[in-house]
Amino acid sequence: MRIRSLVAVVATAAATLLGASSGAVAAPAGPQPIIGGGTVSSAPWAAAVFSNGSFTCSGTIIAPEWVLTARHCLGGSMSVRVGSVYRSSGGVTRTVSATYGRYDLALMRLSSSVSTSYVTLATSNPPINSTNTIYGWGMTCYSGCSASSQLKTASVRVTSNSATDAYGGQAIRSTEITGNAWRGDSGGPQFYNGRQVGVASTADGVSIQNYGSVAYNRAWITSVAGV
Repeated sequence: MRIRSLVAVVATAAATLLGASSGAVAAPAGPQPIIGGGTVSSAPWAAAVFSNGSFTCSGTIIAPEWVLTARHCLGGSMSVRVGSVYRSSGGVTRTVSATYGRYDLALMRLSSSVSTSYVTLATSNPPINSTNTIYGWGMTCYSGCSASSQLKTASVRVTSNSATDAYGGQAIRSTEITGNAWRGDSGGPQFYNGRQVGVASTADGVSIQNYGSVAYNRAWITSVAGV
């Protein structure tokens, strides 16, 4: 999939879809915080998402045959690697037999089931000012570096539950505590109290990220995937 650039405005900075590849983007003015965060040693629920064999997004497995990611990640021949913290090795791989989208959330049906630990989905948004955790294989700097080979994580603080994702759905906005989401983190999860509350959609590359609300789309997820 070719990631489109600059789709919305967040505060005074341009928000960009968080897929792994794109055209050049101008660096933000002023000091740039380190993308930050740390690496993860185990994540049996993690799903690296590929389009035409190339890594493009992050995601989670929510049931034996279902992976949750961002809708803007869909395109071409889709496949996933599940259960490894390394996007290019380990775990198990599956092709995707069908895809479904709503706002900037997407459900991918796998060609065959995967036995692992699945994420638990939230039924409500996280509280304002709560500390949440995000995960993804996205870029480790604003520009000039590739997606991380190992899954990373960072802490963020929720500032709003009434933001919008790339396609106008309800989104959770947060600011950095230990790091920020960036390209390649699209589709990756945001967790609060052990439940997935969000799906990475857009960010400004400096301090702000918008994650599509799982709770807002919960009935749709159940209707499609049965979870």
